Amino acid sequence: MQAGVSCKQLVSTESVNSMASRVEHPAAGYRKIFETVEELSEPIPAEITGVLPSWLGGSLLRMGPGLFEVGDEPFYHLFDGQALMHKFDLKNGQVTYYRKFFTYFKGIEVTDNCLVNIYPIGEDFYAVTETNYITKVDPDSLETLSKVDLCKYLSVNGVTAHPHTDTDGTIYNIGNCFGKNMSLAYNIVKIPPAQKDNSDPLEKSQVVAQLPSSERLKPSYMHSFGMTDNYFVFVEQPVKINLLKFLSAWSITGATYMDCFESNDSMGTWFHLATKDPAGYLSSHKFRTSAFNLFHHINAYEDEGFIVVDLCTWKGHDFVYNYLYLANLREEWEEVKKAAMKAPQPEVRRYVLPLDIHREEQGKNLVSLSYTTATAVLHSDGTIWLEPEVLLSGPRQAFEFPQINYSQCRGKKYSFTYGLGLNHFIPDRIVKLNVQTKETWVWQEEECYPSEPLFVPTPGATEEDDGVLLSIVVKPGAERPGFLLVLDAMKLTELARAAVNTIIPVTLHGMYKP
Repeated sequence: MQAGVSCKQLVSTESVNSMASRVEHPAAGYRKIFETVEELSEPIPAEITGVLPSWLGGSLLRMGPGLFEVGDEPFYHLFDGQALMHKFDLKNGQVTYYRKFFTYFKGIEVTDNCLVNIYPIGEDFYAVTETNYITKVDPDSLETLSKVDLCKYLSVNGVTAHPHTDTDGTIYNIGNCFGKNMSLAYNIVKIPPAQKDNSDPLEKSQVVAQLPSSERLKPSYMHSFGMTDNYFVFVEQPVKINLLKFLSAWSITGATYMDCFESNDSMGTWFHLATKDPAGYLSSHKFRTSAFNLFHHINAYEDEGFIVVDLCTWKGHDFVYNYLYLANLREEWEEVKKAAMKAPQPEVRRYVLPLDIHREEQGKNLVSLSYTTATAVLHSDGTIWLEPEVLLSGPRQAFEFPQINYSQCRGKKYSFTYGLGLNHFIPDRIVKLNVQTKETWVWQEEECYPSEPLFVPTPGATEEDDGVLLSIVVKPGAERPGFLLVLDAMKLTELARAAVNTIIPVTLHGMYKP
């Protein structure tokens, strides 16, 4: 982070020149968010402090792990924990909290455990992980209704947990598949909006474009992708899925999700572009950069013949998930910090991809946008080497689970993103970042462990950051240790909290249903 940029850390009035968290966690209260909880038989009322905006009425739905052992058999990795669905309901100034485990379809299977995200398809809601199985759920009762195999509708082995939704309700996603000559490829898929005849949109889903894989039998791990008005952006990273292991993981005794990953230490990272309408792979544009892990795209947009791509990256090819074993996360604070020092360094980066590459000479920076230091240089082999502009960086301080004002800014030039601050992998603050000025604002409270902040715009708002952020926070030791935090998205100041008398385990992603 540049010197002289203010950071309003709301745990104190002190202004500092870094987003780095000054807060230590010697009591190790964070262990509580990685422990098994029981589901609730009925919603429980929350005690509200502060004032909830009168227009805020709906449900915050969240997914995450909630069961970390079955009998005497422990799970070892954060993402092996069994899926638990959470709901905070806001109605008529009252707030309730409810949670429910998924129905076990066939015991504990890699394919069934939809613990990552929840999103609508047409009129229905689905909990998802990254396999070909998604689970239809009732957002009111949290009942699991049916398991859906996407392979019945689409040629994919799995899709990302972060689809994009167009203004008309059309959904786009990307997944790996077997392409020509049984080589692996990546398929961009399209699911139409809700149908007038009430038929299932999944039945009319289709593959619209196919992108090649740099390795014939090992696709890159993907958790999200970028979409502008006219392009799809896919980042092919050096973390690879051993597909044979992945497709058979649930039938091999002792095999887990994490056994399926490996790293390619020589490929670096590739950016692929595809056009949106008509959809097609831009094979002439070969963008390359040094190795990084990627989970979350922040946003991508077109500007003056360039595509600007903002990402939450982790330097190098060593897979970040290797550091999310429960034994690591439940250690004493000094041990947590020690382990995190070996992990890849997080950084928020901006990459700029030139669309017109034919008339330029080699060795020259093709990026002419005045507001970025990101570069793109054409090499003799036809590849374009990208160097990023760093938007935010602090030692072992990650900005992750990014959110934007999606309805207003997806695919458009924008100013603000909101994220969860990870302090040596422990979530301990909420951060707002101005991607144009690099100014940050921080909400943080001692012994508090928040989750991904979801942005909800104020009805009729014109300003990009006019709205609230919703985050589930855990404060172990408090009389009511779990609460829904409502922040003013402009100032990152607290408007209200709705606290319940139960610990809430870590949640990953979710949605707000008005």
